[in-house]
Amino acid sequence: MESKKTSISWAIRIIISLLFIVSAIAKMYPSPYFAISTFEVKQLYTLGFSEKIAPYFSRILIGIELALGFLILQNNFLKKFLVPVTTLMLLVFVGHLTYVTYLVGGNTGNCGCFGELLPMTPVEAIIKNIVAIFLLVYLYNILPNRINQGNFWILTTVLFSTILGIFMVAPIQPPASKYSIATPAEIETDSIQDEIKAAVTDSVIPQLNQKTIVKDTLKKVAVIAENNDEPKKIKSGNSHFFATIDNGKKILCYFVPGCDHCREVAKELTELKQKNKNFPDIKILFMNEEDYLIPEFFKFAGATYPYKIVEIIPFWKILGNGNQTPGVKYLWNGNQIKYYTGIEDNKFNQKEFETIVNTPFKELKNN
Repeated sequence: MESKKTSISWAIRIIISLLFIVSAIAKMYPSPYFAISTFEVKQLYTLGFSEKIAPYFSRILIGIELALGFLILQNNFLKKFLVPVTTLMLLVFVGHLTYVTYLVGGNTGNCGCFGELLPMTPVEAIIKNIVAIFLLVYLYNILPNRINQGNFWILTTVLFSTILGIFMVAPIQPPASKYSIATPAEIETDSIQDEIKAAVTDSVIPQLNQKTIVKDTLKKVAVIAENNDEPKKIKSGNSHFFATIDNGKKILCYFVPGCDHCREVAKELTELKQKNKNFPDIKILFMNEEDYLIPEFFKFAGATYPYKIVEIIPFWKILGNGNQTPGVKYLWNGNQIKYYTGIEDNKFNQKEFETIVNTPFKELKNN
């Protein structure tokens, strides 16, 4: 009977260990700084964490998860301290997820428990945590009392080691410029001369005294008759990226260089631009993640467009709370006409977008 309990207890401990270790590692996938920054913006900011506190809290939390995953496999203070603390942590997670589910009014989105590696809805995560809690309660009841004591220094050493390790693999970066401009081999002439002038002389970012713009390889020079059938010009808030973004029809894209979905959308936009010489100018904001893949991105898209690179956290902010990449925003004189985001219900629709772009403003107003 005792050997059976021992086997069951070890099975439970291994399951709980894997749960916490995989959860910690998944929060650092595909790259530690990118994944943790994404976790901060999507999960911690929505809970009210400030930009100063979130980087520390996220790394400490992941370090604790990793430590518990290792410590549950040893006997020091296992029954007296580790099992109750692990159970309490899961109860806090359940409470948080229940609140999030109530707040958003449904079971949508990724809870962030396993980062982007294993997307999980809040309800799925709640079920997973409740099952784990029942396992821990059962484990507590079958564990012998003789392992109530031990060396507490082992616990603290493992805990501080894992937390320090997270800070080392994903160091907190000092505040930097929100915008980083990609520099091509040479400045090419675009048909929009005022945009080039603004790109070279603009001083929105003091520490960067030279900016360049990539040639739009599908740009067609055409004289377009003045048309009063258009919305009143407003400021979209994106002129610090592209000086003429609020002039006429423009498409502002939010892409990640290594994102396959983003590449597919860019290719679809290129196809539309090839069919219509008056298709709106395409501008791209790239997340500063694997920016060395940008040439490969444009090769797949079939054309090169003016682009700028934005740091990870500011990128998620300008993309919008709860929004995912790829993002495609159709602007007309600064007015947002259509905004596609993500790969689910609001994903980019090539046929629909072609219709919207070719629809007169007076008809758009009536829809």
